Amino acid sequence: MNDRLHRVETQINPVALENETLGFLLAYWNGKRGARAMPSRGDIKASELKEHLGWVMLVEVLPGITDFRYRLMGTLVTQYFFKDSTGKTVKEIYDGYNEAAGKGVSAIFRKCARDKAIVHARGDSGWIGEGYEPFECICLPLSDDGETVNMILHAFVFDKSSVMMAREIARANGGEIIAVPPTRADA
Repeated sequence: MNDRLHRVETQINPVALENETLGFLLAYWNGKRGARAMPSRGDIKASELKEHLGWVMLVEVLPGITDFRYRLMGTLVTQYFFKDSTGKTVKEIYDGYNEAAGKGVSAIFRKCARDKAIVHARGDSGWIGEGYEPFECICLPLSDDGETVNMILHAFVFDKSSVMMAREIARANGGEIIAVPPTRADA
């Protein structure tokens, strides 16, 4: 992946994940695919993802794997990014704002779609901009024909309590974070 996100590490085809939501989705995806290379979009049921839906996105792979359209964004993801980008492509979101970040996000999605691979990423979110906290995500390929990846089941997680507390502090201080609250490990 040429267009790497700064201070983000990736892992291809992880066997297990520590994060509860990411681990659940990996096991769920494996259960749905059975003996196939990957499940289809039709195999994924929102009712079966209930407690994890806030972290989930569905990403459409556009022809030629040149761009990706967000078809669904969970409520927790929209809180993290301060907006709902459902219906927009990666290029529409990042062009003119942070093209390097757009290229990095696209590279992760492209790796998933082109190689039919599970991609796990984690790291610092400075590539997005100021005020974004560390994240962890997984991209799981979906295929309606069993061969071509046409959708990606994507989950994006972060320490919700730390993020929301930091943002509340920023709001109280006129938009400026003057102190980052301690993480659980620091407390």
